[in-house]
Amino acid sequence: MIKLYGIKNCDTVKKARRWLDEQGISYTFHDYQVQGLGREQLLAWIKELSWQKLLNTRGTTWRQLTAEMKLELDEPKALELMLQKTSLIKRPLLDLGNQRLVGFSELEYQQWFK
Repeated sequence: MIKLYGIKNCDTVKKARRWLDEQGISYTFHDYQVQGLGREQLLAWIKELSWQKLLNTRGTTWRQLTAEMKLELDEPKALELMLQKTSLIKRPLLDLGNQRLVGFSELEYQQWFK
């Protein structure tokens, strides 16, 4: 079962959902802000993808963090930040079962769903 993780009002998530729907690809959607995200799940993603790849440093939530929170960021600190503020997790995250894709690229999705 394919699972798409993100936040429902995120424009990039909307693009990914629209693309999957247009291709007739069935998936379930998991909204971080509504359903939350467990520590074990996030740790598994960090192990597979790295916390640097998962941490969204381009959004407003990141910009609103204090300089202290951003200083000397490491895996444990990033993990706690992402658990507290799930909008700091890059989105969407597409879980294909055996692999995860971060972000949305139509070309990358086309390659996976040939």
